[in-house]
Amino acid sequence: MTFQRARRPEQVQARRAAILETAAAMLAERPVADISLRELADRVGLAKSNVLRYFDSREAIFLEVLDGAWRAWLDDVEADLRALAVGGGEYARETAVGRAVAASVTRHRLLCELMSTMGGVLERNISQEFARVFKRRAVGNTARLAELVTRELPGLSPERATHFAGAVLVLVAGLWPYANPTDEVAAVTAEMGMPHGGDLFTTGLSDGLVYQLIGLTAAPGR
Repeated sequence: MTFQRARRPEQVQARRAAILETAAAMLAERPVADISLRELADRVGLAKSNVLRYFDSREAIFLEVLDGAWRAWLDDVEADLRALAVGGGEYARETAVGRAVAASVTRHRLLCELMSTMGGVLERNISQEFARVFKRRAVGNTARLAELVTRELPGLSPERATHFAGAVLVLVAGLWPYANPTDEVAAVTAEMGMPHGGDLFTTGLSDGLVYQLIGLTAAPGR
């Protein structure tokens, strides 16, 4: 794929879309840490300098991809919560909501990969202007999840629902790297009879989110 220089707004938008689509496709092949800006530019059919006409940096590209993945995931969460089946027992609704959110996260591998590198890698090489834009979007995404949770758990205060929404990001970022070990580490953990990393991610995230919701619901008011 090769491009002429973009001059009209719709051409600029097409270039940006092509770069983002290519970045997302490359993430299906390897982790973000293994993708260089030069490789991405080559795949798109642009010079590295031309890619930087449309985005601040490699990191800014992947943060844009993250924002799109985040919003797509929230659409899925909303649909899943509307179809939520709740059993009986104490904290049954909190358990159902926590497990539904966790299950939806595990279906979005791209989201997990980018969330796990957001704070430590992707936010380290961006301009203040882009940081302002991205963080506002992130706050909006967090607020939307909090709203979806309070719709199902009306007894949960907005502050505590926001705390839960933030905990989703923290747990995904902390657990995801262990779900994708190197071949050497995976071999050793298998020798030791330890659970597979993917299983640890699924159960750890699900249990962690359930415990978060039960704790936030049961904790004394503040």
